[in-house]
Amino acid sequence: MTSTARRSASTDPASDPASVGGGPGERGRLEVRELAKSFGAQQVLRGVTLSVEPGSTTAIVGPSGSGKTTLLRLIAGFERADAGMVVLSGRGLAGGDEWVPAHHRDVGYVAQDGALFPHLTVGQNIAFGMDRATGARARRATRTRVAELLEMVSLDAALAERRPHEISGGQQQRVALARALAREPELMLLDESFSALDAGLRVATRRTVGAVLRDAGITTVLVTHDQAEALSFADQVAVMRDGLLAQVDSPLEVYTRPVDRATAEFLGDAVLLEAWVDGDSASCSLGSVRLAPTTLRGRVQLMLRPEQIRVDEHGPIRGVVLDTDYFGPESTVRLELTSGREPGCETSTLAREGQVISIRHSSAFIAARGTELRLRIEGDAIAFPPNP
Repeated sequence: MTSTARRSASTDPASDPASVGGGPGERGRLEVRELAKSFGAQQVLRGVTLSVEPGSTTAIVGPSGSGKTTLLRLIAGFERADAGMVVLSGRGLAGGDEWVPAHHRDVGYVAQDGALFPHLTVGQNIAFGMDRATGARARRATRTRVAELLEMVSLDAALAERRPHEISGGQQQRVALARALAREPELMLLDESFSALDAGLRVATRRTVGAVLRDAGITTVLVTHDQAEALSFADQVAVMRDGLLAQVDSPLEVYTRPVDRATAEFLGDAVLLEAWVDGDSASCSLGSVRLAPTTLRGRVQLMLRPEQIRVDEHGPIRGVVLDTDYFGPESTVRLELTSGREPGCETSTLAREGQVISIRHSSAFIAARGTELRLRIEGDAIAFPPNP
């Protein structure tokens, strides 16, 4: 489901397996329709619908307890849904009277800790899911295949003789991926697979894994609570909240055009302002701001990303730096808006001196406490209904 239009993924009508593909070109297409799941009295999934294109990558992101890992387990076949269906490559895996066990689903699964067998070597771990052929020729073929898989995940073939505790966390994750790839799955499921790694190693491992899966053309679904990871890794991002998918779209679209305030705040820092909409612009404490297309009129809540508020010596907005948080390549700067706006910026009935906003800036030196900065706004703001 890739589109530049904003939408909720939980409102598509249910359909039967026969209506969701299955032709030769549909290998790896995943269709989830109206999945529901409860544990006792707690309803965890409330009718989730999701489409994943063959060979693409989808990241399911959401806070703890939103239902994202349960959704992954239902797709994998580790749990049975109360209602709904799962279809892969046109083949019904779950739903109605159909149920395919996990080990017959052509689905690879990589857990958060890799889940390698500690008593087996790296090579034996990778070969675990392969056919158990016997004889010298078969053993040579297995060793060759293990070496190929290690090379595929950018590991030295010599690591095949080591035990999992003798290699790094990032290497263990890549071994787990190689083990899953050994079965040549149609679909790969990654369950918080990079979260246990340090920041630098996490980025490098994620990049390697992503490249391997793209090159192999394997449809991939990643579950993560890391917003930056979801936005950088996937072709499509599904934002889950309270057992439903609030929005499914491209990373750029969900970040710049979130469907509601909760989604906006979950995906990154947001500057939220009271505003008044009349036409294609809004009046707020920053003056007149251009809007993304909206049907809302009157009082609204306006959303800008901090990086949209730029330092510009000729900008019409003025603010004094209160404090700065330094993060290396950029800083988050808190400013208090001041009087002295340029002509055209004082027309807002909501403009008020003393409002505090946050922006991002690439230099820590220009943003010393007490510095007066002039600002301008880049791009469109998003309008949400006002708080009740």
